[in-house]
Amino acid sequence: MLTLTLNEFSLDKFLADYWQQKPVLIRQGFPGFSDLISPDELAGLACESQIDSRLIYKQSGKWQAENGPFESYEHLGERDWTLVVQAVDHWSPEVASLVRAFSFIPKWRLDDVMISFAAPGGGVGPHIDLYDVFICQGSGSRRWRVGDRGNHRQFAAHAALLHTDPFEPIIDAVLTAGDILYIPPGFPHDGVSLESSMSFSVGFRSKSASDMLSGLADYLIDNELGGTLISDPQRRMHQHQGHINASDFALIKQQMQTILNDDEIMMNFVGCHLSKTKCELDLQALDFPINETELRKSLQQTDLIRTGGLRCFYLDDSISQGICYVNGERYEFGADCSATVLALCDEDNLSLAALEQGLQHAAFVKALTQWVNDGYWYF
Repeated sequence: MLTLTLNEFSLDKFLADYWQQKPVLIRQGFPGFSDLISPDELAGLACESQIDSRLIYKQSGKWQAENGPFESYEHLGERDWTLVVQAVDHWSPEVASLVRAFSFIPKWRLDDVMISFAAPGGGVGPHIDLYDVFICQGSGSRRWRVGDRGNHRQFAAHAALLHTDPFEPIIDAVLTAGDILYIPPGFPHDGVSLESSMSFSVGFRSKSASDMLSGLADYLIDNELGGTLISDPQRRMHQHQGHINASDFALIKQQMQTILNDDEIMMNFVGCHLSKTKCELDLQALDFPINETELRKSLQQTDLIRTGGLRCFYLDDSISQGICYVNGERYEFGADCSATVLALCDEDNLSLAALEQGLQHAAFVKALTQWVNDGYWYF
């Protein structure tokens, strides 16, 4: 398993002084690091329609971007192009293992592992991201320039590429295999490949208020909640029919606030919403489903492995009841299963010992068997 190595400061110091505050170069954060997937394998993934991929290059001095899937790369030449593939952790167990090295950040903040292959001179241009990213250098080398936060003008270099004006770098360094560059939101940066190279970017992104409120509205509708209308018996006579007065405005706010103050609704919404994946999972449903007896027998021989990208969460106020959220669905297994639920959500590999408590309960065994048959976990 990959282990993050911090030679100049501790994780506590990183979180206190750098996380969402300023960029930092971590030399040899992964000593001896080698590519977790080959360029050919990455190119193969970009041929698949269900996988989000892009080609970025210049043509006659102008930036170009194409969305996959791609059938060929021969027209691109030997220089100045980049292939970017999103959510590779969903499709490669080896790449998924990279996420574990950053487990000091909760997985609900994880966006995905994006991988880029760049020919010499390749890059995506100077830009600003709205999320945190750890850029882990694989084979080859890239020069990265990172500017300071500020009032940077952004413009469309292409319909699919938002670039920023030139900036003065506060970091200007060449990354080689095992080096990591952390960049918080809002810092302009630009990477240019000095030779054919691979970069593994582990991104972390929180949800916007608009995303959460939109998701909450969908959750209320889907679960037939929040349908209570405002009631105002014995109201006073209204003087101006076009007027939403202060007392009515307060009633409207209170109607909405009642939902936000309902812990059960909000916990279930947050758990379900955050455990949904934005990209497809590589679910390998079993051709010949196993039954509960076969599941137990297999667990005696080997561990269960979570499919890359599968999101499983719990909350403080409901874990004592054995409640968890898996891929957008709520499950309640009871207090006696709480330890197993913790392992289910926290661990990528599940041993028989970790599951022992839950295997005493029919509801959990039934759910686990179905998850294995659906490809959420596999042996």
